[in-house]
This record gives sequence, C-alpha cells and structure tokens, in this order.
Amino acid sequence: MTGTPSKRPSWDDYFLKVAMLVSERATCPRMHCGCVLVRDKKILATGYNGSPPGEPHCEDEGCRLVDNHCIRTIHAEMNAILQCSVHGVSTKGASAYVTNMPCTNCAKALIMAGIKDVVIFSDYKDSLADEFFANSGVTLKRIPIPGNTINYDIDSFSSIKK
Repeated sequence: MTGTPSKRPSWDDYFLKVAMLVSERATCPRMHCGCVLVRDKKILATGYNGSPPGEPHCEDEGCRLVDNHCIRTIHAEMNAILQCSVHGVSTKGASAYVTNMPCTNCAKALIMAGIKDVVIFSDYKDSLADEFFANSGVTLKRIPIPGNTINYDIDSFSSIKK
C-alpha cells in the first residue's frame, strides 16, 4: 500500500463510529444512543440506552413515559459509567464519546464520574448539559457526524494469502 494516502479515521471519528455501532444495541425506539468511555486511546466501557437486566424492553412492551421522557431505560452514558463501576475501572480523566448530547442528568453523572471532555455529533433538545459542562470545566466538542460506513478492506487480506 505504498504511495496510498491513509484513510484511517481520526481518533474522534473512530470512537464516535464505535459509539454509533454500540447504539445499535439500544432497545428504546424513541432514541438510539451510544456512549464510549476512553482514556489514553483505550476503550474503558461502552453503553447504550436499554432496560436494566430482567426488565422488559421498550421495543417489546412499549415505552414507559413520564413527562414525555421514557423512564424504562437507562441512558447510554449511565450504562457506560455503571459498567466501569461494576468492573472497578476508574473514569477519572476519561473522555466520553456520545452519539447525542447528554441529557441534563447524564451530564451531571459524567461530571461526577470525572470525565474531562465529551465529544458529540448530535444535539439533544432539552438539555442543560452545555451549562453544566462549562461550569464544571468539562470540554464539550461538537464535530460533524463521521461516515456511517465501515471501510473494511477484504482485498488487503486476500493479497496476503497469495
């Protein structure tokens, strides 16, 4: 592959694409969201919005709405933070890559978890996250949505076998 320019995604695009893939596991049809917690370019945990273990999923029994918010699911950011907690992984100083702007409660949880920056490509309408992040010194970075295709080069593998 000499002379061919690199098509590798930036780290931000890479981790947001991972978050997009994670969001495919979401079980609430109102919004599929994915979150990836990263430190030193290593994934600590992933999370998507879905019901707690043993509880029915929105896609099976419908959303459970209170004040126009589905309370059946745990949000992606909380699931990622809780995965770290269950496995004894510190989130202090980590970055959060989230497909959507965190809601106000998730923004507060990310701040309390020691997240230093948040990278998103899509906003959420009812959130005070901007304000909370700014007041807490958490950097919020909005970037364009990364490409939604996976560029897997099967031809490079087949040339190895020859």
